[in-house]
Amino acid sequence: MPQYLTLLLDCPVVIAAIFVSGIGGTFQYGYCVSVMTSPSAFIKELVNKTCQQRYSVSLDLWQVSLIWSFTVSIFCIGGLLGSLVAGPLITKFGRKQCLLFNNFVAIIGAVLMLLSQTAMSFEMIMVGRLLYGINAGVSLSAHTMYLVECAPMRLRGMVGVTIATFISLGKFCGQLLGIRELLGTQERWPWLLGFNGFTALLQLSTLPFLPESPKFLLLDRGDRQACEKALWRLWGKRDHSIEVEEMLKEKAALQGVRSHSVMELIQNQTVHWQLITIIVTFTVLQLCGINAVYFYSSEVFRAAGIQERQLNYTALGTGLCELCTSVACFMIIENTGKKVLLFRGYMGMSAILILLTVTLYLQTHISWMSYCSMVLIFFFIFFFASGPAGVTAPLPGEILTQSFKSAGYTIACTLNWTGLFVLGMVFPILVENLDYFCFLVFLFFCAGCGLYVRFNVPETKNLTALEIAAEFQKMHSKSGESQREKNAEQKLGEITTYDTKF
Repeated sequence: MPQYLTLLLDCPVVIAAIFVSGIGGTFQYGYCVSVMTSPSAFIKELVNKTCQQRYSVSLDLWQVSLIWSFTVSIFCIGGLLGSLVAGPLITKFGRKQCLLFNNFVAIIGAVLMLLSQTAMSFEMIMVGRLLYGINAGVSLSAHTMYLVECAPMRLRGMVGVTIATFISLGKFCGQLLGIRELLGTQERWPWLLGFNGFTALLQLSTLPFLPESPKFLLLDRGDRQACEKALWRLWGKRDHSIEVEEMLKEKAALQGVRSHSVMELIQNQTVHWQLITIIVTFTVLQLCGINAVYFYSSEVFRAAGIQERQLNYTALGTGLCELCTSVACFMIIENTGKKVLLFRGYMGMSAILILLTVTLYLQTHISWMSYCSMVLIFFFIFFFASGPAGVTAPLPGEILTQSFKSAGYTIACTLNWTGLFVLGMVFPILVENLDYFCFLVFLFFCAGCGLYVRFNVPETKNLTALEIAAEFQKMHSKSGESQREKNAEQKLGEITTYDTKF
């Protein structure tokens, strides 16, 4: 691990790229996911006041809850729209330019949030959430591709984990700023919702000083000189001919091949297993039970004797646990490997879900069992943040070649947003009908994904996209090759040889 940290410290511009791209990238997604919990009562009050003032109608509780639920869920719709347009935009304008222009969407959304209370308009919050969703949908793809392509191959895993670290940081900041002592008050909640605009402005003012992705410059633009200049800035002024040659090999393999569409990626048999891997990992990322665990954490903490007014501060502990574990994953990923972290993470989560179901069932009968549930919640967050959360996000950029990357990220992000939206709609029904036994549903997804990764995904550490493609092919053609070898041996055994004379 010290050798990898030394290598990273030798690339100060890469470190700057991690922070600058992260604060206006996946940070926005994490912040928007957690920030709506604290001001919920104030926003519901605004909805009621607006309808009374504008239409002289007092809404029922279920009507206010319906408008509130739609305000929260519209973020997912925006995210889905953003992920669908991200691929073409990234291919056409580049990773850096796409991130830059994307900040204007967040700034417009922030202005609407800041003015919503003054204008007495909950519709402005809805539009703001939609714009935040579009911003997050684009940044999930653009930030990931930019950072993975700017990192040296030996640091690709370590740098890739920071994508999830900034999601965790965003979640934690949303929880922290939402407490009563900061922005979680009647007067200051619009500033809490508008905070995304400040992080967007920060990225907008700093990102222009960083270079474009070297891989994009060489493989998409065909500009070797600009690529080498970007490499010198990112990795230092030394000989990078080996890295450039690796990129040129990929370029030669893709000579005359344009960027593929989503449909072409789905139909192409050469990347069949890579596509299945993306579908499985990104679907399970939302259906692994992490949202259910966060949902039940308040009930568990309450049962453990924590007072209602202190629950917000306890929730900070769960957010801090995820953030710290993500940082720890950053330290160990290059030594451990991505496949091991994914497999270990999902199997650990599966075991915790079984134990958590048992302890939640027993805590009504045994008083101290709620403390066991509380410990298990932190263990579940640990396994999630140390594996699936850190490894999954950069996966499409690692296992797909340049011509398939944009389409791969479009599919991955579409699955992510669709899963988040479906979970938001279905989860309340699951809880109502199954209560804490709903964890057994998530157990199926966790165990299934862990076993899939164990037997169907190769280790990607220190390998190029072409080498990873060869590993996939080798892994999934073993049975076919052995059968062909047996058939060939049989045929050779049947052949009779003759001497010929001229």
